[in-house]
Amino acid sequence: MSEVLAANSVLHGQTVAFLNFCRIEKGLSGNSLDAYSTDLSRFSQFFADSTTLPGTEELRHYLDHLYQSGLSSRTIARHLTTLRNLYGFLLREGKIATDPTEYLRSPKQWQKIPTFLNLEEINKLLEAPDRNKPTGLRDWAMLQLLYATGLRVSELCRVGIGDLDSAMGIVRTLGKGNKHRLVPVGQCALDAVEDYLDNGRPKLLKGRNSKYLFITARGSCLTRQCFWNQLTEYGKKAGIFHGLTPHVLRHSFATHLLEGGADLRSVQVMLGHADISTTQIYTHVMRSRLRDTVEKHHPRA
Repeated sequence: MSEVLAANSVLHGQTVAFLNFCRIEKGLSGNSLDAYSTDLSRFSQFFADSTTLPGTEELRHYLDHLYQSGLSSRTIARHLTTLRNLYGFLLREGKIATDPTEYLRSPKQWQKIPTFLNLEEINKLLEAPDRNKPTGLRDWAMLQLLYATGLRVSELCRVGIGDLDSAMGIVRTLGKGNKHRLVPVGQCALDAVEDYLDNGRPKLLKGRNSKYLFITARGSCLTRQCFWNQLTEYGKKAGIFHGLTPHVLRHSFATHLLEGGADLRSVQVMLGHADISTTQIYTHVMRSRLRDTVEKHHPRA
């Protein structure tokens, strides 16, 4: 957070206190804290010469500046959410008497339908890693576990060696807001992890110890970016070129569950969504696919 925030003495103390609150009391993840810090750095830089905390009109001017900068409605909405959280914190702490963000309207956004893979693409992707190599066994196990559980990539990389209970068929993960949840794991993924534990992980560890399940050739925890890069290469090998990311496998997990008859509430719990409205986006995916089916196969479509 940086020198930019320090340049504005008015905002500096408030933003530092807010970020500390988010980290310590709310238990936000490093990714969320980084996003808040980035947004607030830009905000503080814009008001670097200000001697007072920006009010409603100044905030409107700032949002207009973001529009003029060419940012998407989605990004601007995220910035506004950050500001609402900051000013809400200041209001609760008694630093301000009223919340100036109360009168600001969020930009209208089109709801984006999640991208997901069909079953044929999933199968090709799962076959992409070279299982004759310890890193290939690791990546195969990670892909299997990701598709079987719908974990976020940060959750997947942080799975500890004791977090997966093969006998019970569950994995324990620490999600957003420092909330633990238990997610069922299918037998295919359990078998893949067992193969990796028996034949891959010991060769990567080379006698070293690690509390993490998925490790690098140096024995350290595999990072999100490293897995993302590997996934991109496996996608190319499988002939999948349309924006493959770890989150696409999470979307695929949820979509395929609902298509198979799972109820929305169960999927919400497994994904770790605090609000079921977040999970409901997958029902739009199903309706879209049904519409495509009708248009493709109905004689009067």
